[in-house]
Amino acid sequence: MSIVQWNPWKEFDDLFGRAVRTPSEHLSGSEWLPAVDITEVDNGYRIELEIPGVSAEEVAVSVKDGVLTVTGERKFETETQGRRHRIERRYGRFSRSFRLPDDVDENDINAQAKDGVLSLTVAKKEKAQPRTIEVQVH
Repeated sequence: MSIVQWNPWKEFDDLFGRAVRTPSEHLSGSEWLPAVDITEVDNGYRIELEIPGVSAEEVAVSVKDGVLTVTGERKFETETQGRRHRIERRYGRFSRSFRLPDDVDENDINAQAKDGVLSLTVAKKEKAQPRTIEVQVH
């Protein structure tokens, strides 16, 4: 027999979770938001989204009017052996949008998926170099 420390807040969280979200919502495609890390590097930005269980074919990346949008779907596994006792993972469609800074090159965005992480690299535009303008004398 093991001794388990009682946490009254856990029971409250369980009750609140059931009141706010019904089990059928998990199955009906409720929205979820993948965790995101955004890092600025010398030549651009790196955006990493955690999307375990989502295949690359289920993800779309688009850019419009300076906004980068990642959409996709993690499908609920309907066929499983045994009886499910708990479902905590989120399923359904997701969408994350990010306003890009003015210094990015919207035509130079790359996406790679590996080990449940979608990595996007957004290159910065080359800075305009100052130039000298010769004054013409007439």
